[in-house]
Amino acid sequence: MSSPRIDRLWPDPADRLGLGALAEAYGRPGHDGGAPARPWIRANFVSTLDGSATGGDGRSGEISSAADKVVFGVLRRLADAVLVAAGTVRDEGYAAMRVDEASVAWRRRHGLHDHPLFVIATRSLELDPTSLVFTDAPVRPIVITVATAPAARRAALAGVADVIDAGRTELEPARLRAILAERGLADVLCEGGPSFLGALVAGGAVDELCLTMSAQLVSGDGPRIAHGAAAAADMRLAQVLRSGSDLMLRYVASN
Repeated sequence: MSSPRIDRLWPDPADRLGLGALAEAYGRPGHDGGAPARPWIRANFVSTLDGSATGGDGRSGEISSAADKVVFGVLRRLADAVLVAAGTVRDEGYAAMRVDEASVAWRRRHGLHDHPLFVIATRSLELDPTSLVFTDAPVRPIVITVATAPAARRAALAGVADVIDAGRTELEPARLRAILAERGLADVLCEGGPSFLGALVAGGAVDELCLTMSAQLVSGDGPRIAHGAAAAADMRLAQVLRSGSDLMLRYVASN
């Protein structure tokens, strides 16, 4: 099966970007200029033209094109860690955090661990410690939770993951970022979900948004890519890619 054609419209127009060119285009901003001052949190989402983050089945996969999946893989290749809320882990059917062999080879050439660290955020600790997320993990995952999380679930997960509090009753984005920094995780890819992204926006913890605009109208009552308490974060357009009628947009925080 041939790879989808991905062209860069702006800046520096270029046709048929391969995986190497895409990796260079997105880069590892957390390492730009040497040692990072703080972890760079890059969110990656897909949305339909009418604003839905999911298709009719309630999952994002239904609205994700082949090109979107290529970018998805490239962003994982570049990441020190992949950060996902537990609800998305369950809803999207996540398994262990592993990248493909080509990405492993690329990461080794660039001095990275073979696979990104899986960081899962959850207040309730509603995660199955016997799932492949944990039992097949190439690197022991981190579970970020709150001090009031159920003790029995905490004890069960402690056998398969590092369980760390980032707040008393709510996950605090500043504390989350500090935990990532303590682990030396400079480039962090957030894959969802909408409620978690909304919390990160409210906490001023989104440095970059990679947004695929899927050329679909789905109507229905699917969620936006972010929801929760009203918050504003000014973003600056940094890149526009195109594959067919889909656009892959990259925004960075203005501040």
